[in-house]
Amino acid sequence: MTAPRVSPAPHASSLDLGGRTALVTGAAGGIGRACALRLAAAGAKVRAVDRDAAGLETLAEQGHDLAGTVEPHVLDLTDLDAAELAAAGTDVLVNNAGLQLVRPIEEFPPDGFHMVLTVMLEAPFRLIRGALPHMYGQGWGRIVNVSSVHGLRASAYKSAYVAAKHGLEGLSKTAALEGAPHGVTSNCVNPAYVRTPLVEKQLADQAQAHGIPEERVLSEVLLQDSAVKRLIEPEEVAEAVAYLCGPQASFVTGTSLVLDGGWTAH
Repeated sequence: MTAPRVSPAPHASSLDLGGRTALVTGAAGGIGRACALRLAAAGAKVRAVDRDAAGLETLAEQGHDLAGTVEPHVLDLTDLDAAELAAAGTDVLVNNAGLQLVRPIEEFPPDGFHMVLTVMLEAPFRLIRGALPHMYGQGWGRIVNVSSVHGLRASAYKSAYVAAKHGLEGLSKTAALEGAPHGVTSNCVNPAYVRTPLVEKQLADQAQAHGIPEERVLSEVLLQDSAVKRLIEPEEVAEAVAYLCGPQASFVTGTSLVLDGGWTAH
């Protein structure tokens, strides 16, 4: 059994992103939605990027009363040139978009592997590439890559996702080393399983892969290695992202902020 849903505290930190432009990918739902709303609450003008137009419209409605703004930007990140152009002029870049496919390696479709790597590794590279000239020019920038505990550990049947997240970790560290002289930080946030549609879909996929009922997947597979037996809420991840954008984190770069409930303590 998992613990009850956690209700994160209201946005209480002193983060002020007034006058800043932030871009969040995968913003129509889950972690991306929470990050877009959190940064807009801090005063940022948020470019909310997703291929889900309806989800972005709902997000924009939710952001009406915040200090900043949420501007929907419908974009498929497999259009890498468009992704790079979309990042121009951004002060804060949150690479969050992701997808999952659970299969044994010998059964993993090559086109699926390619798609995961395109969206979750190559697109972040192009977005960072597009954002850096503006960040360097002003001497300030924040890159936050929503990685995963799977950027640090592997799980069976997730070859593409694990490979993409491990690659994202390396990309983030390289961006940190190159960006430091220009006032740009780059970090990863590494949650375990978050209460999102992506995780909910995994229940069925994992049940098939492991040959067990869906109701056993959460406790016996997803949360097996977590000391804290619950899913993380998207708002908790968004607070970690917000922390890395604040002045108190100006010396934090090239690292991974792990929110894994003790998974990697093993």
